[in-house]
Amino acid sequence: MKNSVRDNYQNKLVSAHEAIQQIRNGDFIIVPTGVGEPPHLLTALSEQRSRFHDVKVAQILALRKYGYLDPSTASHVRHVAMFYGPASRPGGQTGWIDFIPNYFSEIPRLIEQGNIGADVVLSMASAMDEHGYFALSLGTDYTMAAVAKARSIVLEVNPHVPFAHGECHVHISQVSAIVESSDPILEVGLPVIGPVQAAIGKYVAEMIPDGATLQIGYGAIPDAVVIQLSEKHDLGVHTEMIGDGILALVECGAVTNRKKNFNQGKMLATFALGSQKLYRFMHQNRQLEMHPVNYTNDPVIAGKNDNLMTINASLQIDLLGQCGSESLGQLPFSGTGGQSDFVRAANLSYGGKSFIVLPSTAKNDTISRIVPTLPVGTHVSTSKNDVNYVVTEFGVAQLRGKSNRQRAEELISIAHPDFRAELRASLNRM
Repeated sequence: MKNSVRDNYQNKLVSAHEAIQQIRNGDFIIVPTGVGEPPHLLTALSEQRSRFHDVKVAQILALRKYGYLDPSTASHVRHVAMFYGPASRPGGQTGWIDFIPNYFSEIPRLIEQGNIGADVVLSMASAMDEHGYFALSLGTDYTMAAVAKARSIVLEVNPHVPFAHGECHVHISQVSAIVESSDPILEVGLPVIGPVQAAIGKYVAEMIPDGATLQIGYGAIPDAVVIQLSEKHDLGVHTEMIGDGILALVECGAVTNRKKNFNQGKMLATFALGSQKLYRFMHQNRQLEMHPVNYTNDPVIAGKNDNLMTINASLQIDLLGQCGSESLGQLPFSGTGGQSDFVRAANLSYGGKSFIVLPSTAKNDTISRIVPTLPVGTHVSTSKNDVNYVVTEFGVAQLRGKSNRQRAEELISIAHPDFRAELRASLNRM
């Protein structure tokens, strides 16, 4: 390593509390998705939050409940969610956390155009390489767009963060301050898969051919699909999230990326969420590239993959095919994320298929998730014009190209039997 690069690093190395001095009143701070959030920096910000005024921290998926997530100090440091996670959902539902509606793929453009501020970036980063580069591999997402705009870039450098390939690198010359940490990266386990999820996964897996390219969202049902793909051949990956499910398909030989017609031989993702084993797999792995979300999730770009299979979960769907995937009525729960991006990408893909997956019921079979109309105030995540395959444990409904009545009949056929007569009566009234 050149002495000038090493010296530059040492000159910028400070404590977490010193690094927070980069922040000014009124600043808009960008933090990456999920485990890309820097715990030591956000803890230091939390401890100093009372000395700031009107600082906002924007993130698409907050995983940990830091001290600044506090309604009593929201006028000092306020969280701005672009997708509600476990740490931010309670504040969003009670009104002291703000929310910015978005398509995941378009957040970089919103930052570039100034619609979303980016004064400071706080991010996890890999160790610096001999040329002075760090990898923002855990949450490349919209963070790279913020790096290009920000006044100050503050990195929490951790040797456990993988140095991944792709468009995810920041040079020491761009960095304002560095904090070192060595804690293990937060692990997020696989969801519990029950018989309902397994049944849905089987229906979807049967419709995925050898050589297909996969986008798999987070959740028990997408993971139930993954489990049943181990006997497939030459699958590819072009997704937003890389997790342990995809890693299992690589290890068993089902994913080779050889048949991809776009970025052949490469897996593409924009953020990681999983185990230490996954993070080690990502390190210097030439078959994986981490790219900004306006590349991985852009429907036109992702749709260049032939036979793109996209699998995403929803909370409810109505008889027109509208997906309410992010709220319970008007009560916010998550966000649009990349669901609409990849549904549209699959529709553009030659041979592509998009799957919206959901159990047929909720609350111990007392509520149908297939409803005549979405409840008042429900946030529509994916429109009726885009949704194609809908899958429950009772089968598959195919919607595109169908009339409103045909769509409704298809969806009623995969509803829980206890609710089909009621749904059909509603259809006739409608």
